Amino acid sequence: MQPWIRSPRYDGVFILMPPFIALLIVALLPDRYRTTTDMPVVSWFLLVVLIDVAHVYSTLFRTYFDRARFRRQRLLFVGVPVVCYLIGVGLHSLGAGVFWRALAYLAVFHFVRQQYGFLRLYARTESGRFAWLDAITIYAATLYPLLIWHLTPDRNFNWFTDGDFWQIDWPLGRAVATLLYVGLLGLYLAKELVTGFRYGTINLPRNLLVLGTALSWYVGIVYLNGDLAFTLLNVVSHGIPYLALIWLTNPPRFRRRSALTQRVWLRLVLFLGVVIGLAYLEEGFWDGLVWREHGAVFGTFQALPTVQSDWLLALLVPLLALPQATHYVLDGFIWRRDTGTAT
Repeated sequence: MQPWIRSPRYDGVFILMPPFIALLIVALLPDRYRTTTDMPVVSWFLLVVLIDVAHVYSTLFRTYFDRARFRRQRLLFVGVPVVCYLIGVGLHSLGAGVFWRALAYLAVFHFVRQQYGFLRLYARTESGRFAWLDAITIYAATLYPLLIWHLTPDRNFNWFTDGDFWQIDWPLGRAVATLLYVGLLGLYLAKELVTGFRYGTINLPRNLLVLGTALSWYVGIVYLNGDLAFTLLNVVSHGIPYLALIWLTNPPRFRRRSALTQRVWLRLVLFLGVVIGLAYLEEGFWDGLVWREHGAVFGTFQALPTVQSDWLLALLVPLLALPQATHYVLDGFIWRRDTGTAT
């Protein structure tokens, strides 16, 4: 029996297949969207607002909207945003680049750890004999492309803003890293073949997770060099599985049957409506007060004054980024074994 989190259909559609679906979409994109900085506004809205930022707010349903958990971990849930904001103000006071670089690396840590968390879930029924190799492989599937990104300065995409990663041009480093990575993948494949023949079965979801992670991160960061391709693969592979896992672990108060929520689709509309509404609101304030890049999408917010004062930005930017920073930090606590779902 395979160690599904919910079921073959649910896991397959919402957790394991998103990177493969994203890869298929990328393969159908016109060349200019796979090799340039071009990003259509519609694509940006669908990927960044409706998935990436929305998944950040889904954390609310496992933290602040869960009264029982909030009472148990009140100090954590109140303290984390306060500390994140104060650190953010301090970093931005040193320079906007310092702030965005720190936030980018915090986001990277969160993205990498999510894949390891799903690996742990899908390996929960296995013995620990090869756990070390599985862990190294899933980490390498994310860290190798990131290392190549750091060693290849001419990327047509960034994580948040230009220059938020340290980068140098080091061909030898790229060659050595690639050789080690290929060797590790070969070792993992050999292990799966040997154990598969010996026991007559393989862990299908774990292997699909490793394959989807390796392909989507490699293609989006190393093989292709386009902003849309990178964003599509990065956001879809990360955001949709996270939303799916949150939906499975919604607090009982939100999932209880009532006249309003007795049907699944109504509960789903409520869930998505909350996270998408908050995501739109946040991005609207970003665009009206700071970026001024998508006026056609956030027309109402264009009436807000653009903030240009350095000290006001040092107070405002960490505040607007606080949902993300809090999400990244709290995510390291809310999936521990004693809260129900282990990572």
